[in-house]
Amino acid sequence: MSATAKPRWVNRPEGSNWGDFGPDDQLGRLNLLTPEKVREGAAEVREGLRFCLSLPLDLPGGNVLNPRRHPPRLSPTRAGHVPRWMFEVGSMTDGATDVINDDAVLLHLQYSSQWDSFAHVGSLFDADGDGKPERVFYNGYRGGIELPDVDRNDPNPTSAARALSIDKFSATPIQGRGVLVDLHHHLGNGREIVGYDDLMRIMEADEVEVTPGDMLLLHTGFAQQLIDWGGNPDPDLIHAVCPALDGRDPRLLQWITDSGIAALIADNYAVEDSGLEKPAGRCAQMPLHEHCLFKLGVPLGEIWYLTELARWLRANGRSRFLLTAPPLRLPGAVGSPATGVATV
Repeated sequence: MSATAKPRWVNRPEGSNWGDFGPDDQLGRLNLLTPEKVREGAAEVREGLRFCLSLPLDLPGGNVLNPRRHPPRLSPTRAGHVPRWMFEVGSMTDGATDVINDDAVLLHLQYSSQWDSFAHVGSLFDADGDGKPERVFYNGYRGGIELPDVDRNDPNPTSAARALSIDKFSATPIQGRGVLVDLHHHLGNGREIVGYDDLMRIMEADEVEVTPGDMLLLHTGFAQQLIDWGGNPDPDLIHAVCPALDGRDPRLLQWITDSGIAALIADNYAVEDSGLEKPAGRCAQMPLHEHCLFKLGVPLGEIWYLTELARWLRANGRSRFLLTAPPLRLPGAVGSPATGVATV
């Protein structure tokens, strides 16, 4: 931060990097995806093989994973009462042979494979030093206007929903070196809560090295389980299968800070175990989300499809690849479907 720059806060959260990339920063640790890091990712391309890292957007299926989120609903566009579906243009223009399909979608942006923006999770924090916690997001951005129902377009460019919306991750496209840790290979389908010691043990066993600016991906097997359920997930098992990080392990959170990773991605729901009991007192229900999105500016990717990539990397003794994964360029949105591509 320059000597003349004025930050948005008087207090910044303990352990945060607010201001380290500038008082108006909106990219967080994605700033570490420098041209050098992109070249490092490109250097991992040896075979020219590509892996799609997203599930079909109609999975998980239903809404048992998150009752607020529902599968996409496709419908044709209309002109008046006439749907533009198998529409013969000749009905309007004499002699025209065209047949048109044109559709729209009602899409819950974080239903399937997704990116979380920094506007997705903030915290009640006294950033301005007046003794009263207020709703604050990464780098001190405030919540903005209150819009309760359908129209949530926020014209204020400094509000969190606008300044930290998902389109920032596509305008400066997410691309660089990905590094995969295969938790599923070591832990199987059981609901193992992975802390610092577990993660370090697995990385050491597989000789996985992470350097600042890398994007870390965790293969847990959960997305494969969703595919195996075929759109009808088991409501009794969906929150009780496959590994997840222990967001309440302070050493794990400190490692995320010290490692310098630019993004944290998993094929499970929430990356961390969101069902862990909250301790008494004032603290986050989802501490890893708070640590990454609110304090550090580390984007989170959830429910990616990593099984085929993980199998190929293990069979070929590798863990690194080129990752290209910009979200939708949708101003004001707090999340987005992710269509990541790994190239090896």
